[in-house]
Amino acid sequence: MTVAVSPPTPYAPPTAPAAGRGVLPRPEREPRRPDGGPVRVLVVDDEAPLADLLSLALGYEGWEVRAAPDGAGALRTARAWRPDAVLLDVMLPDMDGLTVLGRLRADLPGIPVLFLTARDAVEDRIAGLTAGGDDYVTKPFSLAEVVARLRGLLRRAAAAAPPPGALLTVGDLVLDEDSHEAWRGGDEISLTATEFELLRYLMRNPRRVLSKTQILDRVWSYDFGGQANVVELYISYLRRKIDRGRAPMIHTRRGAGYLIKAAE
Repeated sequence: MTVAVSPPTPYAPPTAPAAGRGVLPRPEREPRRPDGGPVRVLVVDDEAPLADLLSLALGYEGWEVRAAPDGAGALRTARAWRPDAVLLDVMLPDMDGLTVLGRLRADLPGIPVLFLTARDAVEDRIAGLTAGGDDYVTKPFSLAEVVARLRGLLRRAAAAAPPPGALLTVGDLVLDEDSHEAWRGGDEISLTATEFELLRYLMRNPRRVLSKTQILDRVWSYDFGGQANVVELYISYLRRKIDRGRAPMIHTRRGAGYLIKAAE
């Protein structure tokens, strides 16, 4: 698939994007992350020249940018790097963008996603927005439009974000996503990094049955090569720390998976 970027000139990595070539003049370096650091944007596109050009343009805004050439790389980068927004091509070599979106949103529920699509059909745009995409641009596009749409999505996400230090709460179980601390009934619970990720995934989906495959996908990596019994092992670790001597919160649904809910 050949993609033209406005203006239609052959791609050559410039030393700095010029305003006359579709990039907005340098604005104030806002929005920013809650810690004051630059916004992080993940670019997902299998066409290296286009990904490079987008990365350069977004970097010129003062944002940190990383690129992934496929869905697998996007998911790994998102889990490790925790971007603030994703620029996602609909057509990728290993999986479609809608699948990637679903997996991203399971781990980063509120992350803004801007679709890049060569499909101009109304039904394709509706499919992307219905699946949870926040906005889209159709190829060929101007870099200025991409930057403007991303800035708009980031402003909306910041306005809708919970207060800093917001906690996940299920019954008397509380998890602080910033400090990685947890408490049940006021008693602190010490968690390893993997236990924290597993508990966070469960608590982000209270009363929802999560299969072993889903848990492997979100907590380890979607292409994790180990056996599913690692899930059983870590569920048992969490039960010892959270449920021992108390009314249980973590439940098994045989043949289906696991869920967490307030103790009855």
